[in-house]
Amino acid sequence: MRHLRIFITFLLLCSVAYPITPIEFKGENRQLSVNLLAKADAFFTKKSCREAIKTYQLAVENKYVEKAALFKKITLSYSALHNIDESLQCIEKCLISAFDTSILMDSGFDPIWETPGFNQASEKYTEKYTIWSFMYLYVALIGFYIAAIIHFNKKIDLAAKLLISSFIFIHSFFILHICLVITHLHYKFPHSYAMSTCFSFLYGPLLYFYFKRIAQKYSFKKKDLLHLVPTLLLLFYLVPLYYLPGEEKLRLIIERITIGRSIGDITIIVLKLASLIIYGYFIRKVYRKAKKDNSINKENKVWQKNIFRIHSMYIICYAAYGILLSNNMTSGFFYHLQIVSMALMVMYMGYSANVQPNVFSGGYSFGKGLFFKYKKSGLTQGLSNELKENMIYLFDHEKIYKENDINLDTIAERLNTTRHNASQVINEHFKINFHELVNKYRINEAKSMLEMDDQHNLNIIDIAYEVGYNNKVTFNKAFKKDTNLTPSEYQKVAIRVRA
Repeated sequence: MRHLRIFITFLLLCSVAYPITPIEFKGENRQLSVNLLAKADAFFTKKSCREAIKTYQLAVENKYVEKAALFKKITLSYSALHNIDESLQCIEKCLISAFDTSILMDSGFDPIWETPGFNQASEKYTEKYTIWSFMYLYVALIGFYIAAIIHFNKKIDLAAKLLISSFIFIHSFFILHICLVITHLHYKFPHSYAMSTCFSFLYGPLLYFYFKRIAQKYSFKKKDLLHLVPTLLLLFYLVPLYYLPGEEKLRLIIERITIGRSIGDITIIVLKLASLIIYGYFIRKVYRKAKKDNSINKENKVWQKNIFRIHSMYIICYAAYGILLSNNMTSGFFYHLQIVSMALMVMYMGYSANVQPNVFSGGYSFGKGLFFKYKKSGLTQGLSNELKENMIYLFDHEKIYKENDINLDTIAERLNTTRHNASQVINEHFKINFHELVNKYRINEAKSMLEMDDQHNLNIIDIAYEVGYNNKVTFNKAFKKDTNLTPSEYQKVAIRVRA
């Protein structure tokens, strides 16, 4: 009994210190919210906008109500009162609660529809597609493809391809992020917030070590991992941001557009610019040293020069871009210029991957034979000579070059061989490529026609069509490249010489 009395006394003391909340408490709160909303809706229906606003604002403080619907009615009430500033503020709160730009089309905004503030808000949040956005999306996708192609190319040096493919990937990722921003799709996908920021300090190190690898055959050491420290510190700063819920990220995106960038954002921009400049200096040293190295072939030196120049242009453009962002400006020539320089880098990498993939590992050279790519083609010398004779017959007797839609596949089909073999025969025996061979025959035929036309019975366009060109401009350009004269000038000289 004594223990029972002690236990009962303990329960009584607990009930005094921590009174038990009735089970119906939440239900009462919900009912209170329903009543409050009903009252506010009544004011809203009667166009008693001021009373509706006050009542809705009381309801907003209750956690059991849907905020987006309330903010919409509040902003419509402010709109009816022609109170533009408060209406626009509530639009942003509404969009943060549930991003749906269709609310901007509500007829309740008619009183403020034509105001600059509302037009600016509509322009700021609705989806927007321009030539820039389509171009950036295209370049980003091309960049991802190029990065994958280089990464899985077994003929490229492993370290070099990891560095350059990563470099292309983060460029493409940044361009894709910009595409989302300028189309306003980042509002719909708030988890894209700062998605490319984590790579900010990798541009310089990746390109620097890539240059060292291809120019100096540099072997990596453990101490080189110290170059990743800035990126790790940045990730430590960004990870809590990445873990935020979508609604909170959306609020940050809208605040960044409305209020401006935070001190943290501006700091990252400045530090990224500093990183680009510092590593740009190191890259320049490696490049200048490589220029004096006679063991590096000319093609590799040209490759390094172009990459260094594009990267230097990007640094300058990024400095202008950083100034614009710091002043909350996300449009204009200099805003797009740094992205264009990034796109130029990606497209140049793509071009190089297509025409000279071995340059990525520093192994591309014409020094040991121009046509090394055919070394293991399997085309015997006898078959090569036979194909050459047949090709000469096609050009000299059948005059296949007069067909305006001629291509390498057509030649291969006529020779009953592969496109690869046809290309090899042209390169090895004629020392020029397919297009140069076709132009050579066409221009020689045109010369003969011009020399024989003493009475000027033929028009230049007729000659162009006769020898296989589709238009006069292409014909004139090819003719002048071969003779340094236009067709008309050549004809006058030829007639004068004959006379």
